[in-house]
Amino acid sequence: MKYSFMSFSCPEADMGEFLSIAVKYGYDGIEPRIDAGHKHGIEPGADEIYLRDAEKKAADAGIGICCIASSCQFADIDSWQANVDHAKRVIELAAAVGAPAVRVFGGTIKSEAERGRSHDLIVGALARIAADAGSAKVNICVETHDSWHDPHIMAAIMKQADCPYIAVNWDIMHPVINKSADIGTAFEILKPWIKHVHAHDGITTENGVRFMPAGEGMIDHAAAVKLLKSMGYGGYISGEWIGWEPYGICLPREIAKLKSFE
Repeated sequence: MKYSFMSFSCPEADMGEFLSIAVKYGYDGIEPRIDAGHKHGIEPGADEIYLRDAEKKAADAGIGICCIASSCQFADIDSWQANVDHAKRVIELAAAVGAPAVRVFGGTIKSEAERGRSHDLIVGALARIAADAGSAKVNICVETHDSWHDPHIMAAIMKQADCPYIAVNWDIMHPVINKSADIGTAFEILKPWIKHVHAHDGITTENGVRFMPAGEGMIDHAAAVKLLKSMGYGGYISGEWIGWEPYGICLPREIAKLKSFE
């Protein structure tokens, strides 16, 4: 299995520091979160020379730039075109640094009455960017998150999109936390399309989700790792820890725990 972590663990780290942290703690990849003010410098519109240098530094360090984590979302008609246009720029960015995937969201809907229309908007957006993704050989991975955490609903989107470069970012927490599916059910439904994975453990509180060390919360990471191994998953399991513990505490502990499940 290959393990990575998102830049939310070290948002103040520049690209060199980001890579050094990954090497120090034994990670195989990094996942730059864009449009969030992180200091890695991998952003749409960045200087081409800088991006080529970033790709080379990662390769020299033996670290993969596994995914570009965007905030693109397609469920809202008012922001739909802007997000489609931005997604195309993010695909170009991923290709420029050798990242095989881009994370996108479905987006939040205000009520179930909006779901049908929003579903069509998402499928339409994916159709608009599929050719760009195919030309760049970059997978567009829609995350099981927000109003689209239910794996049955995500599978319906994937079937309609029907493109080898349209895939799923299986965030293993959100279907469980939102009680739409357990780990085994989500995996079996989404297995044909899983090309990126987000891992984090936690518990629900009156103030929302509170992160916990892997194996101490509600999420069965051991089952997820074993299921991914059973399918011969070749992508990354990427830790998405936002505003949590200092990276020097969580990063070595979490990778050791995840590896213990193999």
